[in-house]
Amino acid sequence: MQTFVTREEIFIWREQQQAEQKQIGFVPTMGALHQGHLSLVEQACQENDVVVVSIFVNPKQFNQSADLQAYPRMLSADLALLEHLPNLVIFAPNESEMYPADLPFEPMPLGKIGQLLEGAHRPGHFEGVVHVVHHLFALVQPHTAYFGQKDFQQLAIIRLLNQYYGFGIDIIGCETIRESDGLAMSSRNLRLTHEQRQSAVSISKALALVKNNIGQDPIENVKQAARNIIEQAGLEIDYLEIVDPITLENCTEWQQIQVCCVAAFCGEVRLIDNVLCESVL
Repeated sequence: MQTFVTREEIFIWREQQQAEQKQIGFVPTMGALHQGHLSLVEQACQENDVVVVSIFVNPKQFNQSADLQAYPRMLSADLALLEHLPNLVIFAPNESEMYPADLPFEPMPLGKIGQLLEGAHRPGHFEGVVHVVHHLFALVQPHTAYFGQKDFQQLAIIRLLNQYYGFGIDIIGCETIRESDGLAMSSRNLRLTHEQRQSAVSISKALALVKNNIGQDPIENVKQAARNIIEQAGLEIDYLEIVDPITLENCTEWQQIQVCCVAAFCGEVRLIDNVLCESVL
């Protein structure tokens, strides 16, 4: 397993792979890897000749400096988790390599989808995501790129980014990986105390309630029942909405497919999750 830290190194490697007509898969991460990340990397390794995993804590997508400083960084442990996988390359740049001053960038207009849910509660977040993913896509030039569906809104914006800049990459959305009790795997879970970890399960319980009550009660009643589960566990809800899976606008009535998206604070740790729900109409 090779580890590159400069843009020049990954550029030279990429040129060689393209000359050999290798299919390149790509999994961008911010490190603190867990089984959810590994599932993405393993799928990428199965479906491509070579795979790049980037590890970079992107400061541009954090709208609170305290959250950025608290984000776990454990590169040595991340590399140890990945070393058994075949045909893998790690790209772990620093900020000056990721954002050189002379590298041009034209921001993508996000429109309404960037103003809803996470966009409303974390101003500038998706602009930062678009910036870093644009630079990574342009540098790695993969054939396929893998993203977890836990970040449902991010995945939707990545698909728009891919079209807007004309990258032509096959964007693969992968199922959320959960702990045995239902909690979505996240690097932020490392910051939870034992008691907070137990309370955080209320998020997946609330999502299960929504999924089990699709079409049975008015949509607002189901949302309130889900909010009650989370609030009774002591979490502070940022949002809990049932939205259209394409536009991410709020649903006022049940439709064939909808997604329930939630963000909540467990102590100082902000957790997000979602569930895609299909109605029998």
